[in-house]
Amino acid sequence: MMDLRRLSLTVVTVAVMLVGEFGCCCLGNVVTFDVKYKFGGKVRSLREMRAHDTRRHGRLLSTVDIDLPLGGNGDPSETGLYFTKIGLGNPSKDYYVQVDTGSDILWVNCAGCDKCPTKSGLGIELSLYDPKRSSTSSLVYCDENFCTSTYEGPLSGCKSNIQCPYNVVYGDGSSTAGYFVKDAIQLQQVTGNLQTGSTNGTVIFGCGAKQSGELGSSTEALDGILGFGQANSSIISQLAAAGKVKRMFAHCLDNVNGGGIFAIGEVVSPKVSTTPMVPNQAHYNVVMKEIEVGGSPLDLPSYVFDSGDQKGTIVDSGTTLAYLPSIIYEPLMVKINAQQPALKLQTVEDQFTCFQFTENIDDGFPVVKFHFQDSLVLTVYPHDYLFQIREDAWCFGWQNSGMQSKDGRDMILLGDLVLSNKLVVYDIENQTIGWTDYNCSSSIKVKNENSGNVYSVGANDIGSASNLTIGGILTLFSILFALLHRFIA
Repeated sequence: MMDLRRLSLTVVTVAVMLVGEFGCCCLGNVVTFDVKYKFGGKVRSLREMRAHDTRRHGRLLSTVDIDLPLGGNGDPSETGLYFTKIGLGNPSKDYYVQVDTGSDILWVNCAGCDKCPTKSGLGIELSLYDPKRSSTSSLVYCDENFCTSTYEGPLSGCKSNIQCPYNVVYGDGSSTAGYFVKDAIQLQQVTGNLQTGSTNGTVIFGCGAKQSGELGSSTEALDGILGFGQANSSIISQLAAAGKVKRMFAHCLDNVNGGGIFAIGEVVSPKVSTTPMVPNQAHYNVVMKEIEVGGSPLDLPSYVFDSGDQKGTIVDSGTTLAYLPSIIYEPLMVKINAQQPALKLQTVEDQFTCFQFTENIDDGFPVVKFHFQDSLVLTVYPHDYLFQIREDAWCFGWQNSGMQSKDGRDMILLGDLVLSNKLVVYDIENQTIGWTDYNCSSSIKVKNENSGNVYSVGANDIGSASNLTIGGILTLFSILFALLHRFIA
């Protein structure tokens, strides 16, 4: 059965570029989504932010054999969860879904759902998808290729009239279950430089019949999740299987101005150096070789960088902070704090190491560098790994993964904290990941594989155009899906 452990509950604020064919025959389609973050302004508490990561890690570490985020601001004291609006069915109806690079399916709550939320604390109106009210919907049965591919073989007891089910159980006990349907998805395609028009495509997605745990909570409720993972059931994999896109994507999180870019397709500028992915892993794992603090390597045993089940380094834009096992976390903190021996550290909310500091943090603390296979380096500056909770108070974004769960004790997980202000490129086809420091408020260039034309797409902050508010703070961003048509003979 397909491993659905990648599915998580995180959302991004991004601009997305897909290079390939989608819907009608046009040279370049850029599809836009409005994206809003879940918590306006400051998060309710540092504990709540950590709880978000903990719930996510429970899902990352789940071993159940069932199976697109950029944040509007990577600062953990201001970040929220992000969601976007898509149109499904004919006539098209809007649904608010979380976007997660680690998810494997698109699913939305459906009519007749048991324990699906009926209202949300996010200031949005929830909707239930009803396949019977869409003239273009069709059920997906268990003997169809999509179903057997998703579950890596035929389902036990499958007959031609039995629907293809989905059932995801997470490490925190929450779950979603239902069946797959095929229907139209409405997107906004680019008709010119920064010009868009409506277009439709067809996609298979989950119709949620029952939810539990956090998925049924009215406080954080949305209509569903939009996934961009590696599995055959994900949006990018469906498009790739149809010959419409390459299995490549990139994201660039701007924690200075908010928003960012999320691109599916071949990014030609800026160029990035890459490192191989660890094969046969459920997540985007890479091999770390060394950690350097202030120009000197940490003295660590080589086995701490071993990859495998519950080990290795996971690159995950859906996690806010950065998590390190105790054997790395403790010497790292000692070496960082050695530059400020008079610093008085305090523990806030039982889990965050914080301190008072009125000087320039980039002058007062060392740069941390993570070295990966094939000489790829991830540079993390003090303004990246420290976040401000008030004018004179700062906290470390490094977290001890050995303190959060038994299963996660050996895991290195690099989240938005260290990925902000970098273009990160995932090449699933060639099994590599790469990155470079970048101004995520600018644009990137993607190549049309057929014509050879290169197009620029950048992030948009269209918050002033939205009438949605959360906690009196208005922030709305745009997701751009650029679908650059590749003519097929």
